[in-house]
Amino acid sequence: MTLPDTIPFLGFGWDDLLFMGLAASMLGAGLLVVTMRDIIRCGLAMIVCFGALAGLYVLAGATVVAAAQVLVYIGAISVLVLFAIMLTQTKAGPRELVFQTQAVPAAIAAAILALLIAFTVVSTDWSESGARMATSATALATRLFNDYILAFEVVSVLLLAAVIGGVFLAKRERGGTE
Repeated sequence: MTLPDTIPFLGFGWDDLLFMGLAASMLGAGLLVVTMRDIIRCGLAMIVCFGALAGLYVLAGATVVAAAQVLVYIGAISVLVLFAIMLTQTKAGPRELVFQTQAVPAAIAAAILALLIAFTVVSTDWSESGARMATSATALATRLFNDYILAFEVVSVLLLAAVIGGVFLAKRERGGTE
């Protein structure tokens, strides 16, 4: 038995349903990242958000970008963040977080950004844009390492500096003059 092209009673395809599920889980996990007080759970929600984003990349046809998302962000950055949290031994935030005092300006900025995104989505001619990317790994690597080699190296040096700074801050003795 094969599945029909469209979902009965809903009128859209299975890939649209998968897209909506991945987008909803990514948005939900993103909201959990910025609203939960337990920082380890925030890190785990960030991993879920990155995983849903990788799924969206696969749906868009960018499997190489999805693989890089899983390897770099889930496999390296998220684990690094969780280890940094565990090394600093502060797992729960204070009762009143600093960014919670800026909720009204942040809500205004978020509403303006949502309006800009909605305007862009409505004004885009999606029939000509090509929803799926046809990028092979060879073409992407050639473009990345020929045209954007300086940016690639700058990002790698910045990530190395962030790792060294994180280890330095985590190993710093409390009460010292440094």
